[in-house]
Amino acid sequence: MQSFGLIGYPLSHSFSKKYFDEKFAKEGWHDIVFNNYSIEHIDLLHEVLQNKNLLGLAVTIPYKKSVIPLLNGVDALVREIEACNCIKIYDGKLFGFNTDIIGFEESFVRNLLPQHKQALILGTGGAAAAVEFVLKKLNIKYQFVSRNTISNALMYSDLNEEMMNENQIIINTSPVGTYPNVDESPAIPYQFITPQHYLFDLIYNPAETKFLQEGKLKGAVIKNGYEMLVLQAEENWKIWNS
Repeated sequence: MQSFGLIGYPLSHSFSKKYFDEKFAKEGWHDIVFNNYSIEHIDLLHEVLQNKNLLGLAVTIPYKKSVIPLLNGVDALVREIEACNCIKIYDGKLFGFNTDIIGFEESFVRNLLPQHKQALILGTGGAAAAVEFVLKKLNIKYQFVSRNTISNALMYSDLNEEMMNENQIIINTSPVGTYPNVDESPAIPYQFITPQHYLFDLIYNPAETKFLQEGKLKGAVIKNGYEMLVLQAEENWKIWNS
């Protein structure tokens, strides 16, 4: 039986299993399964790989960066942004790819308006690296925002009215606001959001995070991460079957 799966921790928010279970049923795929592997440390990946029928893995928070040293090879995108969200297993070896880039770009550009020229990226993990790659490609200026003191990032306390006015795009790549913590939101000054802003949240569950709700109340363009996840899941499927 062919087997695929998702590694991350925790996986209460997981999109992939439900998506692929429904895909396999709809398309009539038999003798094929998709499993969640909630591993508390990336070193436990070797236990997952005991399943010799495993042909591919999706990778989510918090392992998109830490999984790379365990791979036998990576494509050029993973090498450049140092983040992997897709692993193809072939002949007992692990090969890493990044499909977050394709998923984010195709979903993000659909709502992009002429005034959207500068962005704040909330979070600095593996998903943020994919977002950074796309913004560079689109010639959109950006700054990272982090809860921690990092050399290339602003602190949330640095954000004021001027900063919010300058950055018409705000992209949440952090897990803050993910189910079941639906009352949480990134600590930005929401009072300065306007109808000129575009708020994109990589979270899909709930469909409207508190972050997006606040933007909606201010008349901003909002979008969640569902379409991005569908797009990258289909790219994963192509890679696993190539």
